Amino acid sequence: GWCPLSPTGAQTTQLLVEPPWRPAVLWDRVTLTCQGSGTAGATTWYKDGRRWGQEARDHLSVTKSGTCTCDRPGTGHSPSVIISDDDLVLQVPARALLEGDTVTLHCRG
Repeated sequence: GWCPLSPTGAQTTQLLVEPPWRPAVLWDRVTLTCQGSGTAGATTWYKDGRRWGQEARDHLSVTKSGTCTCDRPGTGHSPSVIISDDDLVLQVPARALLEGDTVTLHCRG
């Protein structure tokens, strides 16, 4: 029979960071976006392993440091994102990096 093809990882929940640098830092006014198939607006947010306020929104403005994840029905938990309040950070692009990639680093304070 015929079987539709989908990209690898299409059925997973992703947590996007804006600005797109990791670790994210509070003084950058970080916004997180939870993406995944399933019902829009049915997102559950977690910080440091505990349910976090503003459930049901797909976008979240971060005001406290910690480790954040989100959950979407049907695709589950996202990978975690660390939000730092350090005065000096070395950041890398918030995307998958492969051996041999040329990478721009940010040393910021």
